[in-house]
Amino acid sequence: MTPEEYNPYAPPQADLIQRPPSTDRLEPILGNVAWPLTFHFKFLTFAPKVYVRDANGQEVMFVRQRLFKFREHVELFTDSSRQTKLGDIRADRIIDWSARYSFTDSAGEAIGSVGRKGWRSIWRAHYEVFNPGDQIADFQVREENPMAKVLDAIFGQIPFIGMATLWLFHPRYIANAAENAPAMRLTKLPAFLEGRFRLDLLTPLPVRQQMNLILSYFMLALLERRRG
Repeated sequence: MTPEEYNPYAPPQADLIQRPPSTDRLEPILGNVAWPLTFHFKFLTFAPKVYVRDANGQEVMFVRQRLFKFREHVELFTDSSRQTKLGDIRADRIIDWSARYSFTDSAGEAIGSVGRKGWRSIWRAHYEVFNPGDQIADFQVREENPMAKVLDAIFGQIPFIGMATLWLFHPRYIANAAENAPAMRLTKLPAFLEGRFRLDLLTPLPVRQQMNLILSYFMLALLERRRG
């Protein structure tokens, strides 16, 4: 198989076919990452920041939201030193219910995009994830236990009782591929003064699809938090 024939979005192939060494710039970031990943949302800062760490505590990604932008813009770095740019997340319109968020790497190459699934997301979060160039969603992300988020939002506002909800209610979001196979799951974890989520990889995926889902889940966590 020649490098021109290699499709980074295709499912992993059997070892019977010898693939060329990957030249994908995302490979050094996710090629040897230890799953699960943990998102740490730091909201008590001037600009929202997110630290993404793997199971060994190694920093995989640092995310910073740009302020004072009419269209939402999030910058991605390989770590919190911000010396190496990883990519960007940009909304296709001024903040809106139906906005689509597109992901690009440091060279401006498309990683994918995510958007809410219309009115279905009012009561139960439903997002669609697209690989570059695809018009039909490659992944569907849905809440597995929508009542957990409702109860978490209601009781979380009550003093003292709200603290108990950190250990009682854990909203979960499952990503299924087109053939309905589970790919990743995001689970809200107990945490004080921050948002903390665990992201589990449920089936092997190429690094571009992994990054597409990771960034989709980041936007989901950010947007669902705004909904309460």
